Amino acid sequence: MPDIEIERVQQAPSILPADVPELSDDECLACLARAVESPDSARLDEVAALIGRLAVAIE
Repeated sequence: MPDIEIERVQQAPSILPADVPELSDDECLACLARAVESPDSARLDEVAALIGRLAVAIE
């Protein structure tokens, strides 16, 4: 059987939210604490992204 050459350049999509910068878990938790300290509906997307970032780390 002849060898078949394949190209595996494509990477799987990341499960981490794209809009959250690279943070350690502690930094992410601190950012989340600051974001929920003072309720502001304009920061809901940020809060959701930080929660999603932490949820991925827990899994």
